[in-house]
Amino acid sequence: MTKIKNLTPAQETARAAILSRRNLLKSAAALGAVGLAGPLYVRGAMSASGELNYMGWSGYDYKTIFDAFTKDTGIKVNFVEQPDQDAMFAQAKLALQTGAVDVVEPTVERTSAWVSNGLVQPWDTKKLSMESYLPGMADGAAGEMAQIEGKRYHVPAVWGTEAIVFSKTDAPTSYGKASLGDLFDDKYVGKVCLRAHSSLAAMGRWLDSQKKLPKPFIDSYKDEATMKEVWDVVLAEAIKHKANVVQFWKGENEAQAAYRTNGAIIGLNWDSTGYNLRKDGFGFIAPKEGAFAWNQGMVLMANAKNVEQAHELAKWVATAKGAAAWAKAFSANPVARGAIELADPEVTAFYNEAYPEDALQKLWWWPAQAAWFLKRRAEYADKFQAA
Repeated sequence: MTKIKNLTPAQETARAAILSRRNLLKSAAALGAVGLAGPLYVRGAMSASGELNYMGWSGYDYKTIFDAFTKDTGIKVNFVEQPDQDAMFAQAKLALQTGAVDVVEPTVERTSAWVSNGLVQPWDTKKLSMESYLPGMADGAAGEMAQIEGKRYHVPAVWGTEAIVFSKTDAPTSYGKASLGDLFDDKYVGKVCLRAHSSLAAMGRWLDSQKKLPKPFIDSYKDEATMKEVWDVVLAEAIKHKANVVQFWKGENEAQAAYRTNGAIIGLNWDSTGYNLRKDGFGFIAPKEGAFAWNQGMVLMANAKNVEQAHELAKWVATAKGAAAWAKAFSANPVARGAIELADPEVTAFYNEAYPEDALQKLWWWPAQAAWFLKRRAEYADKFQAA
């Protein structure tokens, strides 16, 4: 595998994972320590039965995953679905009173917000298989965001991206041409599908690439004063192009409906949306500024009733079988060693087309987002939608 300079550990992992799909034997050899054979799952004696209350994302086939987990462990999973992370966060606060949830599935950059709000407890890494994850998934930058004061609060389950969905007939584009700026092009009035907060980040990154911001967009994640200075400019520019939006989305089901039912021909969506629309005349491509990238996983509720069972699930997802199943459900990428060889060939082909040339080198991983940032970001998103 040819080495590309200046990649972050997470980008190296992303590149290695997808290139492994392109040429499994060659890439597996290049990965060296990763190897083709993932660790075997060994069931813990104390948690070989019982149940687990899990809150995750709507629009995905968790049943197949949980049926396989139950078959391997004897643990039944009770699933509660939510459309997005904001809904999960709100429901988790209520669950502190009811004790109805054991595990929740946010992305790693939000870990500090869950910790600062007292929603979660650290995982006991001695009961997990931390060595089973691909490099960059549980260590490196992702590992830093997953740990607070030396304690691990987030363990990975799957990773993926947010990039450009486009109609091959009505909004054709290609790699190197597709841009975040296309979302705000006047020729797409009433034709764009966006998630409110992601679209503001897209506008921010696009303006940054045009040198039209007072400070680098990435600096807006560091403190409130800088965020206000930058996001005030971003919001004002986004509102000028609000007429482009035919539908805002929060979850997978809404996103697909925007294209199949409500007339969207281009937008910024998860890779799962692009994959699910591939047979409806839509393509999915990384913008030239770089696709947004996310690392999604599990946090353990502070008042979880089924702690041992929660650790068994986290350990199972770190196996090749579990990681491959999770990735298939999300049409995304696995986090464990040995899972790459189990990838669905159709998913492999999809990713090859979505991330050609240097697209993986340009992945833009969501930065850490503290509680204050999430609050302010929601305010800006609300203003954009209400404009």
